[in-house]
Amino acid sequence: MTRRKKTRSLADKVTIRTGKRKDYRKWRHENPDQVTSSRRFTDKKAQQRKLQAARKLARQQQAPTIEIHSPDNARNDDKDE
Repeated sequence: MTRRKKTRSLADKVTIRTGKRKDYRKWRHENPDQVTSSRRFTDKKAQQRKLQAARKLARQQQAPTIEIHSPDNARNDDKDE
């Protein structure tokens, strides 16, 4: 059995906490429908997604095309059957 660390903090011992982080986390957990991301955060994430999509598109356009089913192979396969 592990021993509890001795602490000088009263945060865990106090029963009524108003405006503290733990209260906010509890409220946020109990009211998920009222919690929304900040406008700045959503704009930042949208910009990151656009940038990521642009990079992906650029990579795809730079990549060489590979002929998996070339027309010659398709004709040869038909003759074998």
